[in-house]
Amino acid sequence: MGHGKETPRQKMIGMMYLVLTALLALNVSRSVLDAFVIVDEGLTKTTENFVLKNESIYNDFEQAAAENEAKAGHWLEIANEVKEKSDAMVERIQKLKIEIVETSEGKETEAIVDGEIHGMHIGGKDNTDVPAQIMVGDNNDGEGKALKKELEEYREFLLSIVSPKAEGVRNSIEKGLDTSDPAKVEGKTETWESEHFEHLPLIGVITIMSNLQGNVRNAESEVLNYLYTQIDAGSFKFNKLQATVIPNTNYVIRGNEYKAEVFVAAFDTTQQPAVLVGNYKEIILEDGSIDYEMVGSYDSLPIVDGKGILSIKPSSLGMREWGGLIVLESPTGGAPIKKAFEQQYQVAEPSMVVSPTKMNVFYLGVDNPVEISVAGVPTDKIFPSITNGQIRKVGNSYIVNPKRPGNSFVSVQAEINGKRQNMGQMEFRVKVVPNPVATVAGKKGGDIQKNILLAQNGVLAEMENFDFDLSFRVTRFVVSTTVGGFVREYVSKSNRFSGDQMQLMQNATRNQRIYIQDIQAVGPDGTTRDLPTIAFRII
Repeated sequence: MGHGKETPRQKMIGMMYLVLTALLALNVSRSVLDAFVIVDEGLTKTTENFVLKNESIYNDFEQAAAENEAKAGHWLEIANEVKEKSDAMVERIQKLKIEIVETSEGKETEAIVDGEIHGMHIGGKDNTDVPAQIMVGDNNDGEGKALKKELEEYREFLLSIVSPKAEGVRNSIEKGLDTSDPAKVEGKTETWESEHFEHLPLIGVITIMSNLQGNVRNAESEVLNYLYTQIDAGSFKFNKLQATVIPNTNYVIRGNEYKAEVFVAAFDTTQQPAVLVGNYKEIILEDGSIDYEMVGSYDSLPIVDGKGILSIKPSSLGMREWGGLIVLESPTGGAPIKKAFEQQYQVAEPSMVVSPTKMNVFYLGVDNPVEISVAGVPTDKIFPSITNGQIRKVGNSYIVNPKRPGNSFVSVQAEINGKRQNMGQMEFRVKVVPNPVATVAGKKGGDIQKNILLAQNGVLAEMENFDFDLSFRVTRFVVSTTVGGFVREYVSKSNRFSGDQMQLMQNATRNQRIYIQDIQAVGPDGTTRDLPTIAFRII
């Protein structure tokens, strides 16, 4: 339950709990006592559902930490501590429930099986002495007093890891785990322990304690959802990925070694960083951290789509070095983030150049544009050839169509002074087109509002960070969720939601998880691709 809101089922159980608790002051019949068993079973089932939901969130933490330990590892440790203390609190209450039943019914009672209490088998449901004896005691020194202290310590632990700004979460925890004494009635003061465990029939006390267990699991769920949002709270938000290659040099003499760092760079096309080019110095702050400051005269690069654009026309040969600072606004609103960079390039005599215009590989089944040039040689005097594929000229550029995965070599000859000369060759990797990404409402998973989900027609397969104009068509997918403790799933054999799938999503409640899985899509080459599952949480 997010921020104290309850599902209709939980509201119903809560109302029954209040009504039946009020009846405890009356001389109730056996049928009313049996009704407490029904309420207790409902509370127990709700608690079990919380356990399943919480386990799913713990799995999300594990996956996030596996993908990025530096980013999510700290939050996983806190989540595991929450789990340990929550499990201990629930187990503590369960042991007290069992002690009450065994004291009333005996150690061999049929009402306890494998640590679980079956209320209908309790003979002394109306016993008011045993609960008071164990939980209150003769001098208010019973287990209830210790339990109250433990609940308070558990509550304060949860509050200590929730920011004061998260008022909704904190209010829900404080309300669900409230152990304050009741208000005075006719001048009489009653303790929390007496209110919950004294002068009440045994089955009523068991029901109250089951409700306490549910409140613990609810508070655990609130904190877990809060902690999961903190993984990305202080992170930069990027909206584009780009393959990046940083070589040790762009000019290699025969016999020397060429090295390059190849990685994926992420950047935000919506944020305009400041890229300052010139000399800079390091500044050691009082806390030992390092800051940077530009010195002397420097230039600020123009920014296009979140990237600084450097344009230089060197007039002499040799190695050139340059660098500066990239300045970004902090996502938390603090001091700007400064990152220093240094780079160098070689200015050499004209040479042959072959470069793919879209990616650093050739892909099967698509036209791969390639720019081929030899400095000082007109394009009609350049003659390329290729292994493992075909190459054809289109305008002033070339199109490569590889035949099979592996490697491909592009060789270039140029006509200079009436003679053809070999200008060298370059090797490229040949790969199949990557799988598309399945999306609904432009999302690959995470939190989604139900009305937005229901407004969608179906599932799309979109190429992500892939510059070629390709289309994939979803041909099959399954929508599943848990309803009443059971998994329900429906199949669509197209890219559109079926009526059953729409009804399943229509009935989803807040925090319920919807899974779109077993997604298949067909590409332009006719192959069928299996796409990853989309996992949504209704908010």
